[in-house]
Amino acid sequence: MDSTLDPYHPEWAPFGRPLFDDALARGLSRVGVIDIGSNSVRLVVFDGAARSPAYFYNEKIMCGLGAGMSETGRLNPEGKKRAFGAIRRFQMLADGMNLPPLTAVATAAMREAEDGPAFREEVEAATGLRIWVIDGEEEARLSAQGVLLGWPGSYGLICDVGGSSMELAEIADGRVGRRISSDLGPLKLRDMAGGKKQRDAAIRETMDELSQFMGTQRDRLFLVGGSWRAIARIDMHRQQYPLHVLHEYRMTAKTVQATVKFIDKADLEALRSDCNLSSARMALVPYAAEVLRRLVQVFKPKDIAISSYGIREGLLYEQMPQQLRDRDPLIEACRFAEAKDARLPGFGKKLFKFVLPIFRNAPEARLRLVKAACLLHDVSWRAHPDYRAETCFDNATRANLGGLSHRERVFLGLALLHRYRNKREGTRFEELYELIDDKGKQEAEILGKAMRFGAMLWMSDTAQDGASLEWQPKKKVLRLVLTKQAQPLFGEVAEARFASLARSMGAQSDIRLR
Repeated sequence: MDSTLDPYHPEWAPFGRPLFDDALARGLSRVGVIDIGSNSVRLVVFDGAARSPAYFYNEKIMCGLGAGMSETGRLNPEGKKRAFGAIRRFQMLADGMNLPPLTAVATAAMREAEDGPAFREEVEAATGLRIWVIDGEEEARLSAQGVLLGWPGSYGLICDVGGSSMELAEIADGRVGRRISSDLGPLKLRDMAGGKKQRDAAIRETMDELSQFMGTQRDRLFLVGGSWRAIARIDMHRQQYPLHVLHEYRMTAKTVQATVKFIDKADLEALRSDCNLSSARMALVPYAAEVLRRLVQVFKPKDIAISSYGIREGLLYEQMPQQLRDRDPLIEACRFAEAKDARLPGFGKKLFKFVLPIFRNAPEARLRLVKAACLLHDVSWRAHPDYRAETCFDNATRANLGGLSHRERVFLGLALLHRYRNKREGTRFEELYELIDDKGKQEAEILGKAMRFGAMLWMSDTAQDGASLEWQPKKKVLRLVLTKQAQPLFGEVAEARFASLARSMGAQSDIRLR
């Protein structure tokens, strides 16, 4: 059969088919991925902009395929039943969604178990689904590429923990470097004979070997995997952190050590309930915490970031042409949202041009957020006017966006809130405002009010081109220049919004007619 027609030709392994027929395509039809891990089996259906895919469907079932493998060398019998049922369910869901053939990958448990090949054949016979079993280095590479999907150009050390293994990979300049796999999965540690003393010795010895192979890693540590996310959730709970978004949550070596001690002393059942963790996940947290404590001690990262992106996202990144990889995931997601939901798609670019003089000297990182805000400024217009400002803030801070730190989320949310509301006091989000400093709050208010004013001119492309801002920071003068054609749009409400913008900047307003 022609390789372009055979969905399981080795040329496309482990993907089953090319995801991007057009190298320049920004759109992505729905793509389903099944990740069969040692601890869980998950289906993710991606939808939306190719560079920043949305999560159309996401379901995880804790199966424990790798439980007890250290003793038996075989997959856990109960885990096989649960995994088989999960995969059959996911296949039926995919059929109901009219998805193209699913991509299914399996990791440590399936590749190490003596009955792994037989189980794979059993699944394929029952469902027609081909499972690609990847080795440890490939698992590390795909996890690293998943991180690059969300953080293009990032650098540091990726640590992906599953149930039966832990992988390390380094990234720099948008590429994956050295990578290695180890047995430091919490399922294996739990099943290890000899108790805590033996575990500590095994963790110490393995971590030293990993350090010798990976070399000095003093940059950011990206943590991928359910056990790491559970520990991050506990860290949030311990510190009463207000924004419960795990992706891009930051920790330090000091906070990690404090949280590991907190877990050691805690009532695990009460902690599980407080942090909304499953019993199966909570059972592995103490073992993962022992690994994380040693990992941080050995590699001494400058900071630590939680990544919700891993193997599944890495599968998408693998097939992206470089031209697509180089795009900013945040801006691509905002463009997609504007095209789908704004009243006048394309106006965000003009609004950005209009407000740009105010931010002319801002660093690139800030201009990126200004552009994102302008693209998103009108996507919540369907919300009730009384709740529109809060809807904007909620969407920006809690949406599944890549390439956006928590501080940047709050800045973006505040800017969009001020797009619809002069004052930020009196909302249910006030505790989140403290994640950014006073200067950031002021800049967000200025941006929001600039968009609020600029949106008054959206009814006419010609009028928009006939209005411009000039900012003189030394003289503290904000000037609006209007052509004769644009003057009728500068009514009482527009005038009040322009005055409010000038006041927020501590500037004198000036209007020039041309």
